[in-house]
Amino acid sequence: MKKIRVAVIFGGRSAEHEVSLQSARNVIESMDKNRYEPVLIGIDRTGRWYLNERSIHLLSSENHVMIQLAEQKNEIALTPTGENRKLINLNNNKPVGDIDVIFPVLHGPFGEDGTIQGLAKMANIPCVGAGILGSAIGMDKDIMKRLLRDAGIKTAEFLTIVKDTAELYPYDRIVELVGTPFFVKPANLGSSVGINKVNARDTFKAAIEEAFSYDNKIIVEQAIKGREIECAILGNDNPVASVAGEIIPNDSFYSYNAKYIDEKGATLVVPAKLSDSLLRKIQDISVKTFKTLECRGMARVDMFLTPSKEIIINEINTIPGFTKISMYPKLWEYSGISYTELINRLISLAIEDFENRGKLKITVDL
Repeated sequence: MKKIRVAVIFGGRSAEHEVSLQSARNVIESMDKNRYEPVLIGIDRTGRWYLNERSIHLLSSENHVMIQLAEQKNEIALTPTGENRKLINLNNNKPVGDIDVIFPVLHGPFGEDGTIQGLAKMANIPCVGAGILGSAIGMDKDIMKRLLRDAGIKTAEFLTIVKDTAELYPYDRIVELVGTPFFVKPANLGSSVGINKVNARDTFKAAIEEAFSYDNKIIVEQAIKGREIECAILGNDNPVASVAGEIIPNDSFYSYNAKYIDEKGATLVVPAKLSDSLLRKIQDISVKTFKTLECRGMARVDMFLTPSKEIIINEINTIPGFTKISMYPKLWEYSGISYTELINRLISLAIEDFENRGKLKITVDL
């Protein structure tokens, strides 16, 4: 049986570059090599694509903190021509093979935000995960929260600030609108990059400046007191939810360091200690969030559970982490789906969605 060639794309022009390398390493190592032929494509920080032909060890370091993209000479480009999906070596303009599916492991902008999904659609290639719209919505916290609010799904009180209007929101006004403490976040970024919890006036300016260093639009959001709960979603038209997990940070919030570097930075409780009825409620609202935001394939829904048992959605991640300490694969493993089977299902869902959409008409009957 001919193996399916899966282009695993990682790295990229994002502050989450290193996280992407960690996730990609685990995805490739867990892929069923009897069914799939992984094609490793690393994107450097300038946006150049390189073919990593030999093995995943080209993600050079065994130390997940120091991991980096190996230097390569085989710069490539994707050139869709009809039904052919060829990769071209830019050094000699010769093809280096077709690809059947794209598996993006690109966290943050230029990957999780709809850009790689748009390229896949233009190239007529199945792509794992959400499409253009769902990816863009999931990345933009401002748009995401507005859609959830309109769908009757509870989110934290927030306000959106762009650079041109920042002077209209001094510290006292923000406290009046969302209370204190509050979080300051880049609108289009993940992995807790650029996020600060503001407890007093003296840390406000630095938090605003750091968030604006990553994005031209930022979110100022009410800090919710409650348990941090996460639920994994898998599927297309009929998505299913995993068991829920709980994050117990050892710091004031679940920071980048706690998520990806310090294995003792937070305690991951899988499954979360919840009543059956509350778990079902969390699963139902997670699926509703997934559908409301036009997601496909996979997502991780993050929320707060208040002392009064109110569920407040924090965000959705359309390309959740696949590192060794990431919650998404852990939740599915406890729910009975191994890491390898999870990768199988994600690729199958991408092909299924692509084939279904391929049945839509693209011409007008005259």
